[in-house]
Amino acid sequence: MEPFASSGAAYAVSPRHRALIIAALTLGGFAIGTSEFSAMGLMPEMVKSFGVSEPQVGHVISAYALGVVVGAPLLAILGNRLPRRSLLLALMGFYALGNLASAFAPGYLDMLLARFVAGLPHGAYFGVSALTAVSISQPHERGKVVSLTMLGLTLAILIGNPLATFLGQRIGWRSAFAFVAVVALLTVALIALFLPRERAEAPKRVLDELRAFNRLPVWQALAIGAIGFSGMFCVFAYIAPTMLEVTRVSADWIPLGLVGFGVGGVIGNLFGGWLFDRLRFRAVPVILLGAAFVLLLFPSSAGSLWTLLPATVAIGMMGGLGAILQTHLMDVAGDAQTLAAASHHAAFNAANALGPWLGGLAIGAGFGWTSTGYVGATTALLGTFIYAWAAATLRRPRRKVCAAT
Repeated sequence: MEPFASSGAAYAVSPRHRALIIAALTLGGFAIGTSEFSAMGLMPEMVKSFGVSEPQVGHVISAYALGVVVGAPLLAILGNRLPRRSLLLALMGFYALGNLASAFAPGYLDMLLARFVAGLPHGAYFGVSALTAVSISQPHERGKVVSLTMLGLTLAILIGNPLATFLGQRIGWRSAFAFVAVVALLTVALIALFLPRERAEAPKRVLDELRAFNRLPVWQALAIGAIGFSGMFCVFAYIAPTMLEVTRVSADWIPLGLVGFGVGGVIGNLFGGWLFDRLRFRAVPVILLGAAFVLLLFPSSAGSLWTLLPATVAIGMMGGLGAILQTHLMDVAGDAQTLAAASHHAAFNAANALGPWLGGLAIGAGFGWTSTGYVGATTALLGTFIYAWAAATLRRPRRKVCAAT
């Protein structure tokens, strides 16, 4: 499989200008990540506000993830004729509105709808952001620059989500989503300021892009993300009640637990980009097998804050899988770059829906809050088996791979 060569407009920009563009794109990722994970840290406050149970607040998380799954391919197709700059501006502007709706949702059902709507532009934004960053960078730096565009997502876990949790505990959970809306609008301003207009190109036909997308290696990569990555979300979604009920610390410690995931996410994200530039697709099992091992240890680490925190860092390092699979999709997606890049985030948010749902089933069945670790380890191993299938597919002659699709 030949490495991806950018099919989009290549911008002639200076290193300083490129850094400003990537910083603007990363800020958008920070806004998205803060919004996506806020409900996890604010679960106790939302339970009290809406008068529902923890698993029902888990459905709020899943509603957002479902919005990403639906919106990523849909908006990538609908935005096919727009220049990347215009599409990024529209997506982030829409994201600001979705979070304002979340901040003012009067009831539980309204919140479910608002979170679904807020999730719609998530995947398309990250996909177009990654392709834009690659188009202004050298080919041998693909893994690195993709990881930088996704750095905002991991910084959100490290800084944004604890900050949102702190704000939510002090002045109400609605303030967290209002904060995200402000950051999203700032991103719109910075993209408009720094990202130049690209030269006009003939838009791709939707059917041609769908045909290029519908190939077995693309679907296999998406399945690895959807199933293999769900283990992290399985633990992360219920970290607040786990810390309250199992670790038995006060709610003031919950932001620190979220920081642990954030530290791991930042390390894993940068490590994932570095690892892909050296191992390419073979980097996937390195992440997944390490994650399965750590997730198996999570139940025994949850009893003490001083063992729980290192465990959250280690589990957060699963975030390195994102940059690896995003860049791998550029290699296997052919002429469906935008659709595949957006669908990558749909797959990861399928994981964000699947993980809390599976964890909720285990908790509801009476296996306890820490059963999420065992569930997560199982999904990470399933992702490794899908990787083995995908690797075998890529080793087959191109003619046979095409026939299989």
